[in-house]
Amino acid sequence: MTEQMVDEPAAGDPARRRDRRGLGVVALAVLLAALIAGHRAVPNVHGLGSLVDSATPLLGLGVPLLGLAAALRRSPRALLAVALPAVLWLALYGGAWLPPAAGAGPTAVRVASQNLRAGNPDPAATVGALTDAAPDLIGLQEVDDGDRVEAALGARYPHRSAVSTVALWSRWPIRESHGIDTGLGWDRALRAVVAAPPGDLVVYVVHLGSARAGHTATRDETVAALAATVRADPAPRLVVLGDLNTAPTDRAFVPLTRLLRDAQADAGQGFGFTWPAELPVTRPDHVLYRGLTPTAADVLHTPDSDHRAVTAGFRW
Repeated sequence: MTEQMVDEPAAGDPARRRDRRGLGVVALAVLLAALIAGHRAVPNVHGLGSLVDSATPLLGLGVPLLGLAAALRRSPRALLAVALPAVLWLALYGGAWLPPAAGAGPTAVRVASQNLRAGNPDPAATVGALTDAAPDLIGLQEVDDGDRVEAALGARYPHRSAVSTVALWSRWPIRESHGIDTGLGWDRALRAVVAAPPGDLVVYVVHLGSARAGHTATRDETVAALAATVRADPAPRLVVLGDLNTAPTDRAFVPLTRLLRDAQADAGQGFGFTWPAELPVTRPDHVLYRGLTPTAADVLHTPDSDHRAVTAGFRW
């Protein structure tokens, strides 16, 4: 019997090296795809899950980097693997960049929300920039110099309600207002009934608990408390303005999205990142609503704050 010999590439053979080329890029592409699609499966131990959730929109930046690595490796297999996270990211977040399908008809009320930043050297300049958008209602957080804010807004916004470091300034009368306990030990939120020309509008101005790497429990508790308050509120038309210290992709945000719509998601374009102001990478600032139709949503870069402002327009 004649023994047939089969040639196999030696360990250092170029053919074997070509066969393994790009495997590292393939592995990274699969990992990136798994994070994009399954970020909420990451255990929320010491806030890790919330951190990954919040950063998920930025994971799309890994796609061109992996694509470049695959091209440099001249690996068709790696290029094909990179298409997986690319398609997943586009399916989940690509729609945010399409022209908004805002509601037709004239805008009845315009709102704005701004975290002024405690210790702001010129809060008057910050709120002055807000007025360029001509909002009817302005919700402010971290107000620690009400006199200078009053000097800047009082003439155009004669109606005001304030609780601790949050405040609402309105062109229209405020029928009633009171503080809201979100579990911080003091009221850092308020509820007001604004007599808007089309009808009464309930407005919440809110600054929820802070979230830090490894410390999200207080923030999570305040989200739950706000959700419980909104759930019990019978108002047919309601707007929440504020720094919620929670990105819209964060699993902690779900209790609110079950009750309210997001103006940026419905009538804005892009992610609407607001923090940090100079190079924003996340969106803790929100305009949430129910009982209204959004006509516009945007972000404003105002001076002297570490947050950009958020704006929205609505019709009845």
